[in-house]
Amino acid sequence: MSKLSAKGIEKLGVGTHTDGDGLQLVVSPTGNKKWVFRYQLNKRRREMGLGTYPTISLKKARIDAATQRGLILDGKDPLDERNKAKKQIIESGQKEQAKAYTFKQAAAEYIAAHSPGWKNAKHTQQWENTLKTYAEPFIGRLPVNDITTDHVLKALRPIWYEKPETASRVRNRIELVLDAAKARGKRKGENPARWRGHLDKLLPARLDVRARKHHAALPYLELPAFMAKVAEHEDLSYKAVQVTILAALRTSEALCATWDEIDYENKVWTIPAERMKAKKEHRVPLSEPLIKVLKSIPVHTDNNHLFPGMKKNRPLSNMAMLMALRRMGRDDLTMHGFRSTFRDWAGECTPHPRDVCEQALAHSLGNSVEAAYRRGDLFEKRRALMNDWAQYATAAPSEKVVNIRGRRA
Repeated sequence: MSKLSAKGIEKLGVGTHTDGDGLQLVVSPTGNKKWVFRYQLNKRRREMGLGTYPTISLKKARIDAATQRGLILDGKDPLDERNKAKKQIIESGQKEQAKAYTFKQAAAEYIAAHSPGWKNAKHTQQWENTLKTYAEPFIGRLPVNDITTDHVLKALRPIWYEKPETASRVRNRIELVLDAAKARGKRKGENPARWRGHLDKLLPARLDVRARKHHAALPYLELPAFMAKVAEHEDLSYKAVQVTILAALRTSEALCATWDEIDYENKVWTIPAERMKAKKEHRVPLSEPLIKVLKSIPVHTDNNHLFPGMKKNRPLSNMAMLMALRRMGRDDLTMHGFRSTFRDWAGECTPHPRDVCEQALAHSLGNSVEAAYRRGDLFEKRRALMNDWAQYATAAPSEKVVNIRGRRA
């Protein structure tokens, strides 16, 4: 039988006051009042808080106590049931939080966590650019826990055959980002970007693709006319196109260049080993046409790069030159393909030895034994080669370019 009343509660002094059937009101020396439900289950005495008074009224406290007694009659422990409910709420909240954690967020966190250990800023930029260009349009806004194999394939298939090396890097980076998300507890299950035993069953190997598909290259006979068209533009991206072609460099080797690498007096551009694919210093002879283009590029006091980008102390994006080609209506070409243009021209139209041509492209020569005995970089011979190349590339399109071997090209 109930012993407490709503009016009587206000007059209660310090101590424990019983309402009946296990419901009690405890009044502290400070005057605070809290409801307690005391019960015994399996010969074990337990105490369960039901809230404070007056937040929990007498009527509400009695209803809550009756609910707990019902659980006891069913053989359930009220405290255990409450703990289970709390756990479910927490897990539900974690699931909602994970659901809101997108691939774009996960990628940003991965880059922020790992970039301090990467060799240079260029690697960080490559990560940001490849994921932004090729992954985010398909999975950027998706919660990491919702990304499936189909999502990954939609991102990879458009570039798997056209840009196999880029596609392979994108796949690997998606896999790493999703692995990191799983380590943070944001994702469960297998990684849909895993190659071995998963995507290798759905896509051809990168080497198989590369054997069938090469970088789109401009025939060397068309180069002078193409270079004349490029020279009509003053935009920095087109200057980068000219420099990259005249120096026969890879895209990143040109874009990440800084002014302290350029020596006009000795007509040499020295690219440090850390920026070269082979991790070996590469010297580029500066031809007069190349020097002319370099001197037409504005020097920025707040950015030492030849081709400064929008971000502080960062170069243009790797996509800048590709977009310049597209604006010219030449989306059939790639910048890397101009290295093939150079190599075809050098092999078919000049008497320059093969080793000199390969060294100009910063390719490794011969086996390890031969490399150990080759100390020089054939620089003076390459200077003659690069002068011939620049003269050919910048010749007036209307002129017939005389082949260095004596034939007309």
